[in-house]
Amino acid sequence: MQSKASTVADYLASLPEGRRAAVSAVRAVILANLDAGYSEGMQYGMIGYAVPHSVYPKGYHVDPRQPLGFAALASQKQHLSLYLMSLHGGPADDPHLAWFLAAWKKSGKKLEMGKACIRFKRVEDVPLEVIGEAIRRMPARKYIERVEKALAAYQAGKAGKAGKAAWPVKKASGGAARFRSPPAAHAPRARRRAILPG
Repeated sequence: MQSKASTVADYLASLPEGRRAAVSAVRAVILANLDAGYSEGMQYGMIGYAVPHSVYPKGYHVDPRQPLGFAALASQKQHLSLYLMSLHGGPADDPHLAWFLAAWKKSGKKLEMGKACIRFKRVEDVPLEVIGEAIRRMPARKYIERVEKALAAYQAGKAGKAGKAAWPVKKASGGAARFRSPPAAHAPRARRRAILPG
């Protein structure tokens, strides 16, 4: 559910009180641990955290007019969503993802996750210390290197395949590019979904 709010303050004000409190709590943890190389703003109808063009002029590979997305926070129809793109941009045996899954499991809370999207209904469902550490562990420069490496690996894998686009682009409704990370994480192509017991 994309918001038409143009500022984070307007977005938060548009939410029901309970959801506003939950989103605000997660947002506070993100901001407390966010590297100075990122900026906060509205992106794709959500609260977004991205590497601005002043830091990474190339921007988002699918739509270079957009900054390179790193994280997002949204109130959806049935749940709240936290997107951590650093969990979706590496190989299947990625140590950052392995650390995240282990840390969440250790918290004792249930994890419902598909690729980079963590779904939850209440702030109590989220180990905020794990979210904070995941944000802190991925400063902008490290994230840029990760994205560049994934892009290079993907391009190398596609080299020599005549007649194919170097980067397949999926479009969301209305023609807007989807908020997603480099597809190097799609190897293996099976959807990454983790549900850990609570």
